[in-house]
Amino acid sequence: MTNKKNIAIIMGGYSSEYEISLKSGNVVYELLDTNKYNAYRIHIFKNKWVYVDANNAEFNIDKNDFSVTIANQKITFDCVFNAIHGAPGEDGYMQAYFNLLNIPQTSCGMYQASITYNKRDCLSILKPYGIKTAESFYINLGDATDEDAIIKKVGLPCFVKANKAGSSFGITKVYKKEDLQNAIDVAFKEDDEIIIESFLDGTEVSVGVITYKGETKVLPITEIVPNNDFFDYKAKYLGESQEITPARLTKEQEDKVNTIAKRVYEILKMKGFSRSEFIFKDGEPHLLEINTVPGLTRQSILPQQAEVAGITLPELFENTIIEALQ
Repeated sequence: MTNKKNIAIIMGGYSSEYEISLKSGNVVYELLDTNKYNAYRIHIFKNKWVYVDANNAEFNIDKNDFSVTIANQKITFDCVFNAIHGAPGEDGYMQAYFNLLNIPQTSCGMYQASITYNKRDCLSILKPYGIKTAESFYINLGDATDEDAIIKKVGLPCFVKANKAGSSFGITKVYKKEDLQNAIDVAFKEDDEIIIESFLDGTEVSVGVITYKGETKVLPITEIVPNNDFFDYKAKYLGESQEITPARLTKEQEDKVNTIAKRVYEILKMKGFSRSEFIFKDGEPHLLEINTVPGLTRQSILPQQAEVAGITLPELFENTIIEALQ
């Protein structure tokens, strides 16, 4: 019997998304093969980093080497499974920390995480490669708001979003000029940078790209049909949208978006899981954003896509650990 690997599943985080992250982490915890792995649930919060055992007892993590001591026995980890959506799991901080400690982790690298977490910087890196995006206008906290300049560039309706917050928090669809300032104030509650984008009227799709068995693999595409006005937090997590996998696309549309999603993954030198959102405008996929720690609950989009591709969740999770350990 080979030695079982100790896997730390990090979950929680510092953002509004911590509840979803705890759900994702618990799904991973339940489905990892116990014959091969000792799985440990690690809650990462601003005020505490703790290992939570089967009885929900908490043990402090030693941040010097990311170890935990239980009954006088020190436990270290062979690999970290990152299930933190938002900060500090999706923005590069945890990636940098584990890199310094030389502990393999399942998500992309520090640079990739911080770039993709910042919508503005990510889109501007990809633009020279011919990746199409919505028209956008950026404002930093403290900048004066020139409503006419904004509307001239992006038009109405438009979307006002926090630039760095995950999960559709702080996002408003604006139809009239007089509603713009309020939407800007809402977004600034989540972030000190905001992005205002033109409304693209077309089919919205979500494309999972992962490294699977050593190769970049594009999963079956999901079409997002919001019951609400757009794919907001409620639509994303409270079931207020229909998610259709595989998406109802023409062969040509499918090939186009697959090629672009794979290209984006490779241009940015991603690894691990990723999920990109695109909207088709005039038949061309326009990139909205990239998530590098997508939801892993059974209802989440990436697990739905893996299932359609014939990959079970235990296989999906184990593969990402194997990739990280190589």
